[in-house]
Amino acid sequence: MIRQPRLTLATIAVAGWAIAGCATSNPSATATAPAAATTPAPVAETVAKGQGLGLAYLDKSVAPCADFFQYANGNFFKNNQIPASETTWGVDNEVSDRNQAIMRQILEEAATDHTAAKGSNNQKVGDYYGSGMDSVAIEKAGITPIKPELDRIAAIKDLKGLQTALARQQMLRTGSVFSVGVRQDPKISTQYAVAMSQGGLSLPDRDYYLKDDARSKSIRNAYLAHLTNTFRLLGDNEAAAAKNAATVVRLETRLAKASKTRVELRDPYANYNKMTVAEASQQFPNLGLPTVLAQDKLGAAKEVIVGQPVFFKEASTMLKAEPLSDWKTYLRWHLVNAMTPALPKAYVDENFAFEKLLSGAQQQQPRWKRMLRATDAALGEAFGQLYVDKAFPPESKQRMLEMVRNLQAAFAEHIQANTWMSAATKEQALKKLNAFTVKIGYPDKWKDYSALTVSRNSYAQNVINSRIWSFNENVGKLGKPVDRTEWGMTPPTVNAYYNPARNEIAFPAGILQPPYFDAKADDAVNYGSIGAAIGHEMTHGFDDQGRQYDAEGNLKDWWTKEDAEKFTQRASVVGSQFDAFSPLDSLHVNGKLTMGENLADLGGLSIAYTALQKQLAGKPRVNYDGFTPEQRFFIAYAQSWRSQRRPEALRRMVLTDPHAPEQFRVNGPLQNMPEFFQAFSCKDDSKMVRGESNRALIW
Repeated sequence: MIRQPRLTLATIAVAGWAIAGCATSNPSATATAPAAATTPAPVAETVAKGQGLGLAYLDKSVAPCADFFQYANGNFFKNNQIPASETTWGVDNEVSDRNQAIMRQILEEAATDHTAAKGSNNQKVGDYYGSGMDSVAIEKAGITPIKPELDRIAAIKDLKGLQTALARQQMLRTGSVFSVGVRQDPKISTQYAVAMSQGGLSLPDRDYYLKDDARSKSIRNAYLAHLTNTFRLLGDNEAAAAKNAATVVRLETRLAKASKTRVELRDPYANYNKMTVAEASQQFPNLGLPTVLAQDKLGAAKEVIVGQPVFFKEASTMLKAEPLSDWKTYLRWHLVNAMTPALPKAYVDENFAFEKLLSGAQQQQPRWKRMLRATDAALGEAFGQLYVDKAFPPESKQRMLEMVRNLQAAFAEHIQANTWMSAATKEQALKKLNAFTVKIGYPDKWKDYSALTVSRNSYAQNVINSRIWSFNENVGKLGKPVDRTEWGMTPPTVNAYYNPARNEIAFPAGILQPPYFDAKADDAVNYGSIGAAIGHEMTHGFDDQGRQYDAEGNLKDWWTKEDAEKFTQRASVVGSQFDAFSPLDSLHVNGKLTMGENLADLGGLSIAYTALQKQLAGKPRVNYDGFTPEQRFFIAYAQSWRSQRRPEALRRMVLTDPHAPEQFRVNGPLQNMPEFFQAFSCKDDSKMVRGESNRALIW
């Protein structure tokens, strides 16, 4: 899941291969609620007391059958401006603020604990955070900590040296040219494989380099200026800085032209091109694949999965055709860009000056929030152990597991009652549903950080060490049994995911907090919020991507031809519905890019509703706050997506994010649900009611 501060549930795909699946539109939702320039309104008293709904957020001047998202959340938007340091503001920030208060206390206590045993989680977490907070030491060090890496780049003398340098960039996670790593083989889920995928771009997407509209051109001009300013900070004179900036833009634009679009990257079969190392070396001779693999401790690999062969052919051509000096300039930029958070303030400020053009944020987040997020990224499970001890009671896990079982039973009923699917495909679908692995809260087995050295001496060195440790941990999996206990998110993360390769759903402790999950709330509220999220993750196993994996996580077609065609036709109805949504001037949602999330929202909400009815069966029907259980269910769902975005952030989201804007994730699925129409007595001509012939129904 990757989203802006908000629980966005999705299948994570990096350059065409799925990794630990569903998330929000912000990869760092653990620490995304920065200090407010304007003080947000307090959380509604009913939410704070655990009673469930934010009644103060309801805008009763809007009819629920006209715009339900606005009806459920309108007063929140009226009374809460987006803080200057934020690009979005909403429910995720409320949850993140609570989590961050706990996390900050943990980190500051660890950072001041000079008695922690060397090598302990407490020492590493405390020293990582403490070194990141030591801005005086960072300023004094300047770029000295990364000088050895800059010297490596400067020393490149030939193509072989460039290939060796690219291998080093993989370890440092700079994103130069391409990425290589180890993951489950999509077609043999019991084995790990080496996989290569396109990369090399600094702007958010290939289209930022290629589109000719005024907005895209202005961003490219600003990017060129940003590059020039950064090269100046590195000591280049004006002419050299401008020349080097143009070089980076030229090389990245050429890579962008060879890159697949985000929609194309959603096709797992097209991104599965297994070949021997010898075959890959023949097709892409200038990559120096044997050199790269050996340098990256993958020399034992006999085969590689190439995600985008066309891209790699162009990259291979470029590595020899483009001047070596230009590649050295490119690598220099990518190194500095990747290490900017650990460099002096001038670099950080320059980076933010450009980033705010893309995001709309007016102020940087305070340093402690940036360092909190960085510590979680580098030492997530060491930090996570400390967090879980303080923030996640065991009873929360048990109630979540009960809800998951109820959702699975409801989903099974939906599959069995399905009128368009054959018995043979239903049998396989039920097999997959029953094979789900469910992960709640935190890992049963924690990562071992003993090989990672962290000290108080240098934040930049800690960043480098943690990246190399992470890379080594990844490549060290090759040849070993697949570890299905491993998590794809850290415990404090405010998010959730589905991983198709392991057929698993996971809900970190960070998201199992009010208002997403509230032990004091009634069933209708919990099923409308976290219940719909559970159903969403389950449905990812049967969306346009997830349905292509079997019960064991293998990329394998288990559908009859007729059923696959019926699914595609029904999914296309959802795609067309979202294509028509326009959140900003002439900008429309991309129904194909957001297909997986939209299908999961529709299916998950429908399944959660059925599960709620099963939960309420035989019990007294109690109205709270003047609302029926069904009405509370739908309000809770809409309020779980309560978020507003700056126009710049909204534009970037629509262009690059597989999640649709929140208002459409609420109104879109509800417009297809007769249960919603009935709950709020919507008439057939209401805006929230689609005509029966135009409704989407899959699961």
